[in-house]
Amino acid sequence: MRMKSTFSTLAVAAVLGLSLPVTSAFAALQVGEKAPDFKLSAALAGKPTTFSLQQALKKGPVVLYFFPAAFTAGCTLEAHDFAEATADFAKQGATVIGVTAGNTEQIAKFSQLECRDKFTVAADPGAKVAAEYKNTMNILGKTLSDRTSYVIAPDGKILLSYTDKNPDAHIQKALDAVKKYRQANPA
Repeated sequence: MRMKSTFSTLAVAAVLGLSLPVTSAFAALQVGEKAPDFKLSAALAGKPTTFSLQQALKKGPVVLYFFPAAFTAGCTLEAHDFAEATADFAKQGATVIGVTAGNTEQIAKFSQLECRDKFTVAADPGAKVAAEYKNTMNILGKTLSDRTSYVIAPDGKILLSYTDKNPDAHIQKALDAVKKYRQANPA
């Protein structure tokens, strides 16, 4: 019950535009660094699956975006925007994956409703993968993934590292990085 009340507080604060005490624990991994490999329980179109970064990179670049919690205002907006752009990423040979440490028990429903069955969403209980990527934050004593987008080349190198609490620019910055990669590395 404590987790639900924390996220209810986050949702109310977001809707009302209130500031909560938020502290970032790390600075996100930077361009050129090697992306840590991971495998997480996930959902696509409401169905359970497993996401492996290593397997996805065999198909092309990966757009990995971390978000704080499912069904919060900014995270829902960002999921809608990524869903709308999924076909554009696919044209460039890129896979989109959203990862959250918040509301992990709701990823199946979130993948259906907010991600519109377009891309996989993975659960990161305890923000362990987010910590490897150095993008965690603490809200009301709970460690969550910060809103950070990465584009990872098939060789595992980070091509884009972008952190901003506002979800608006994440999709365009990721798409620009994928297009730049594709121009330099035609399929």
